[in-house]
Amino acid sequence: MMIHGETVHSPLPMDLPWWMPDHFIFFGVLYVVLGVIGVGLTYTIAKSWCDAKKAHH
Repeated sequence: MMIHGETVHSPLPMDLPWWMPDHFIFFGVLYVVLGVIGVGLTYTIAKSWCDAKKAHH
């Protein structure tokens, strides 16, 4: 747990100072964007795999 005035040691959610609004907004947006990119990549890979499987038969 961090104390006031301490710097960020790691980008993991449990290590962030969520009481600071600037950190909350920055890392909140960062995690949302990374989540959307991850979901998009997962969908694209799964769709490509399914399309390739259909084209093979």
